[in-house]
Amino acid sequence: MTWLSDLFQQPWLLVLALLLPAAAVALLVVGARRRRARLARLGTPEMIARLAPSAPSARGSGTRAALLGGALLFAGVAFAGPRWGLEHTVVRGQGIDMVLALDASLSMEARDERPSRLERMKQEVRRLRAESQGDRVALVAFAGRSYILTPLTVDDGALELFLDNLDPSVVGQAGSSLARAIRQGTDLLLSTKTGSDRALVVMSDGEAFEPVEDVTAAAQHAAESGIALVTVGFGTPQGATIPIKSGDSTTVKRDDQGNVVVTHYTPDLLRAAAQTANGTFVDAAETDKATKIRRALLRLRGQTRAVETGQDRTPRFQLFLIPAVLLLLLDTFLAARRRRPGDRAAAAAAVAEGGAGNVPRRAPTPVMGAAATAGAKGAAALMLAVSLAAAVALVPPRTARADDVGDAVQAFRAKQYARAAALYRRAIDKGDRSPETLYNFGTALLAADSLRSAAEALEKASSA
Repeated sequence: MTWLSDLFQQPWLLVLALLLPAAAVALLVVGARRRRARLARLGTPEMIARLAPSAPSARGSGTRAALLGGALLFAGVAFAGPRWGLEHTVVRGQGIDMVLALDASLSMEARDERPSRLERMKQEVRRLRAESQGDRVALVAFAGRSYILTPLTVDDGALELFLDNLDPSVVGQAGSSLARAIRQGTDLLLSTKTGSDRALVVMSDGEAFEPVEDVTAAAQHAAESGIALVTVGFGTPQGATIPIKSGDSTTVKRDDQGNVVVTHYTPDLLRAAAQTANGTFVDAAETDKATKIRRALLRLRGQTRAVETGQDRTPRFQLFLIPAVLLLLLDTFLAARRRRPGDRAAAAAAVAEGGAGNVPRRAPTPVMGAAATAGAKGAAALMLAVSLAAAVALVPPRTARADDVGDAVQAFRAKQYARAAALYRRAIDKGDRSPETLYNFGTALLAADSLRSAAEALEKASSA
């Protein structure tokens, strides 16, 4: 069934391609037999031929069964949604240039935010990226020094790859230098020609051992260069120990005297940088950081870009729907020819030749022929309506990406709960608000220890 699922959007509807033609042929055969029986009760075949030349006969039944059966066969295949060949989904929208400077120091491994400060920061980055489809984004990782992970790009795959592998080993130098991160992000934005506005988003726990003057000087340079600065905090003032993984065991970080190191969320430098640049500071206590970041950037002027959001197989239902309609039109045309206007004149001449004594006063056969004609027209109209409904139903929506939910399921099974929650959130933002998707989103948030957000999502799912 895998190859059927690849070739058909709804392969289970292929059964209609077998049942509908069989049902049509059976109905035509039964109808022809009943008409012949009714005509036989009126008189001999010779008399019926003289009185009603246009009465239905068995001569065209086989042709009509073949035409209607073929039309229903093609319509049944069209209903199943045949598709082959890949097509890319491109969305055009306004976007800015944005650098995300992410703190990858060892203190971000602290677990005063669940599952850790680092993982919580990654969750917010994915949510921000899902809400910023038209933006070009670059990633900068920093600790004691800063490194450019990706240049400005709209490639979600590349961004996701570097984000998944972001950890303290990427930078390798202890400490946190906010000033270096701001300068690196500013230089990266200024080195790229663009017609859109620029923004620098710095995400950190704020625990940096450097003079506040260095940080504010870097922030002032960013503001003078026309770059909007947003600083985002992570962690708690109470702090937490720093886990150190060594093989299969995990210990806590200690200083040179053997004392356990406790890292604390320190917002002073982050707040000072934002104030100096007339930017925005998002405190660690905020629960929906991505939305607040996006709201702070809405005033920036974007540039129109075409962003590829995915690819899918090209629908081919029209290749089967068109032959179905043509066969119906051909059947209607042949039925009209079988009921030529001259038939009534022939019937009148036959009545005149037979004499009044040999002809019944009321011959119901022409009425029966008219009923059969009306039935044929009704069947043709019904098939045309069904075919048009199939055309409308099988056109896939162009704005939603069907792969999001499937990728989310795979990520959840791989225990990548944060990624699964981000993919479910993207599907919800694009219009998929089914109870199943809302429930799975809440479950993924719960597995990722985002308890408050999970409670909100599960409440929406229960009321959906």
